[in-house]
Amino acid sequence: MLIAALTLWNIVQIVSLSSRNTELATRVNADHAEAQQLTKAAAEIRGRIDQRELQLVVDSAREANALIDQRTFSWTAFFNRLEATMPPDVMLTSVRPAVKDGVIQVTMTVLGRRAVDVDEFIEKLEATGAFEDVVPTTQDRTDEGFYRVVLESVYTGVEEPPAVEPAEKKSVAAATPPGGTQ
Repeated sequence: MLIAALTLWNIVQIVSLSSRNTELATRVNADHAEAQQLTKAAAEIRGRIDQRELQLVVDSAREANALIDQRTFSWTAFFNRLEATMPPDVMLTSVRPAVKDGVIQVTMTVLGRRAVDVDEFIEKLEATGAFEDVVPTTQDRTDEGFYRVVLESVYTGVEEPPAVEPAEKKSVAAATPPGGTQ
């Protein structure tokens, strides 16, 4: 009797599982057919997209991202770094940052009385940790006898810019003893 009950229970389980298997196989086939239909519809939609129009949208998005990147460039911090590292006999005549793929490439033109002054400026820029790969790309002499050098570098801006005190504050601070009175 126990064997008959177990056999009957096994037969019921087999029928139930077979039914469930058929149901799942039907669902898999339906899902597969729907996936094929959606893939075909996506291919049709892609075929109708105007590639020139799509490229225009992609280019516009790149331009917008570049403008956003330029907007996040801190001119104040940048010029504070330059002012803190600029030797007395070097003048900055132009600066042009370019942001590409999150990297800020800076091209600067400087004038120096002597080549060693420009070299000192390059060394000080690299020592800040905010400028990498500072390379002079072109050099010439002006009619006034200055060394004109175009420098290219990567500006990371990772270090905090040094505080720059105006000349008036420096002289007052130097003339005032530590106690604050003279």
